[in-house]
Amino acid sequence: MFENVKLPDGIDPEVLNHIMNPKNYGKLESANGIGVATDKKTGEYVIFYTQLENSVVQDVMYATNGCQDTVVIGSMFTEMIKSNDVEYAQKAVKKMHEKLGDMTPEQQVCADIVFTAFSASLINFNNKIDGKDEEMHLLTMKESCTPKENQ
Repeated sequence: MFENVKLPDGIDPEVLNHIMNPKNYGKLESANGIGVATDKKTGEYVIFYTQLENSVVQDVMYATNGCQDTVVIGSMFTEMIKSNDVEYAQKAVKKMHEKLGDMTPEQQVCADIVFTAFSASLINFNNKIDGKDEEMHLLTMKESCTPKENQ
């Protein structure tokens, strides 16, 4: 899409592609693990829908009312983990941190809310296997994406 476009220094073509065309955004009707991470200070949340089979992420989608950083990170992360096993997906969190490079503390929370919602979806999946009647699993963020001086 951006093959013939000279991008400004510091703009990663992959990130720009996810900005312009987010992947896996919306509700996954066949999810068997649903997790929500919320930032109570800002009201932002991410809902993570995971369809697992034999420890493999068969399909995954997410939704958020968060900022563009959250949408981009959700798009990149879901593409990375789709069709891979849960162990790989958990290691992908570290790989995403490396791929994203230097982020502001606020952007770090945008990333962490996506990863936390994914973890909540795994907890929900396991809770259902253990016989708990739980529609979704909710985790609250300890950090907020609001800059410290605005808190």
